[in-house]
Amino acid sequence: MTADPKGSPLMGGRAGDPQTPLVAIGLTLLAYLCFSCLDATAKYLVESLPSLQVVWMRFTSHVVLALIVFQVWRRPRLFHTDRPLLQIVRAFCLLGSTIGNFMAVRYLQLAETMSIMFAAPFLVTAIAGPMLGEWAGPRRWAAIVVGFIGVLIVAKPGSGEMHWAVIYSVAAMISYAFYALLTRMLSATDSASSMLLISAVVAMFAMAPAGLSVWTAPPSLVHWLLLICTGVFGGVGHWLFIKASALAPAPVLAPFSYAQIVSMVGLGYLVFGDVPTSSTIAGASIVVCSGLYLLYRERVRRP
Repeated sequence: MTADPKGSPLMGGRAGDPQTPLVAIGLTLLAYLCFSCLDATAKYLVESLPSLQVVWMRFTSHVVLALIVFQVWRRPRLFHTDRPLLQIVRAFCLLGSTIGNFMAVRYLQLAETMSIMFAAPFLVTAIAGPMLGEWAGPRRWAAIVVGFIGVLIVAKPGSGEMHWAVIYSVAAMISYAFYALLTRMLSATDSASSMLLISAVVAMFAMAPAGLSVWTAPPSLVHWLLLICTGVFGGVGHWLFIKASALAPAPVLAPFSYAQIVSMVGLGYLVFGDVPTSSTIAGASIVVCSGLYLLYRERVRRP
């Protein structure tokens, strides 16, 4: 293990190591698995609880978990940041993405929200060049387009009347794209722990008035546990994503968000009884092949 610029350990790789992009890709895939679990849990919870309450509890449980795991009372410098304004903007991007997504899943099917959210890699890849100086080559752009086609095969947008709530998914997608880019930018100067803590604390306090104003008592112990799990899935997922962003450029990691479709299909079947159709299987296969090609390209580019 090595350390990031602020002393937080990085998992299994360091800048310049030929295996580092592969480690970053692995961390990204695990992060998106956590995000899939978060989305499935949120969809279940918002059927009986207000969306804003679920959002607030997602960040509150995230903060409590992080405080305990990092023992902040012993290590107050975990909150240190060299770029406080950028941290706050990033936190609100994460909050906007979460609110938009949780509001959308109340009205839309997961396939519909997915089809919009998976436009984020286009935005990330396009903006990463002028914003971060990380330009994507033609092969990576081609793989992104192929992966997006696979997502469209699964989601089949336009096959029915589009619900007005798609605006929530569009807002979530744009917010998430900027969150991903700001994470990459901050990873050069701030520790993973500071980014994980500050974003959650800012979001928790920002959402407290709205979350408490609509508070409804969870109907069972299971709902309480699932509310806590939203913080676990979100916190662990974003910690993994922060680690990955410190190890590889944004255009390298952006296409692997498509792998989330595989875990989404699996959770949809296990939790909601959604049986995958032939188009779902075909589209998911295209997504997987696109990701495997990118993985292959990363391997052959390294000595």
